[in-house]
Amino acid sequence: MEARRPLYLGVDVGGTGIKIGLVDDLGRTIDFTAIATDEQRGPQDAVNRIAGACRRLLDAQGLSVQDVACIGLGTPGTMDIPQGMLLDPPNLPTWSNFPIRDRLAAACHRDVFFANDAGAAAYGEYWVGSGREFGSIVMLTLGTGVGGGIIIGDLSIDGENSHGSECGHIIIDSSPAARLCSCGQRGHLEAYASATALIQRTQEALARGRDSSLAERLADGEALSGLLVSREAEAGDRLAHELVMETADYLTIGVVTLIHTIDPGAVILGGAMNFGGEKSSLGRQFLQRVRDGVRARAFPVPASRVTIRFASLGGDAGYIGAAGLARVGWNRQSRS
Repeated sequence: MEARRPLYLGVDVGGTGIKIGLVDDLGRTIDFTAIATDEQRGPQDAVNRIAGACRRLLDAQGLSVQDVACIGLGTPGTMDIPQGMLLDPPNLPTWSNFPIRDRLAAACHRDVFFANDAGAAAYGEYWVGSGREFGSIVMLTLGTGVGGGIIIGDLSIDGENSHGSECGHIIIDSSPAARLCSCGQRGHLEAYASATALIQRTQEALARGRDSSLAERLADGEALSGLLVSREAEAGDRLAHELVMETADYLTIGVVTLIHTIDPGAVILGGAMNFGGEKSSLGRQFLQRVRDGVRARAFPVPASRVTIRFASLGGDAGYIGAAGLARVGWNRQSRS
């Protein structure tokens, strides 16, 4: 009853799960649900299940689809955003060349506004999260890879070919021996600052004979992960701490490049690999290392004025941002 109309549905499609939220005009979540992606069942099956989940979500609130202005949909790339097409998404291999926007609109009987999932998450933080006080933000999501989103004045920077804001693929090492990125090219930020890269650098350091409690954990049968490195660094292991700070240094190079290109009000760091975030001593050290690196490397004025902080919406950013981008599209449509 306290929700401000119009209402929007936000859908965040991931490789393993799909999050769906009912969001009001102020970006507040009214209700939320999630379903499995079940990628192997194909995209039309997923569309049908998303539509069913939306109906159940609305039913639980005593609402119908007529109470929803429109739907926002965020999916991983590659994609053709103006055409509403999934092209060849690496995380959804059987969903190639699928008109997902129009199929979901037909299934739900509502207009659907289509976005890259990283751009949607960035918009969520811009609208109601850590970036809400700024007119422009860059968001980097640190996880298996490094995702990116750029928001400037309610506009998600998607680019001419729907490949905009691929911040994880900024080149930070141009040498022939640069690390290989998951995309197949060398020297990209993702190849140095992702959880995958952190694991690789840890393996290399241990192979060189570096002394570390990590070796003991692995000998006890624990799997090497970014979380394990973070935990051992927090506990005082010298090598683990060095590797986390090295990740911050690599990240700084990408952040400085983005600041010099975009000059944003804020840089927001999200994703699963936040080393405990603001609640953790290690997370605070990591963030401060990035801030100090930016001040040392960037032009003085933007370096002194940009805010660099952790994201605050967590896993909700994607569906909230998808709903928010739908809201922007809906309002623009209504005025035209």
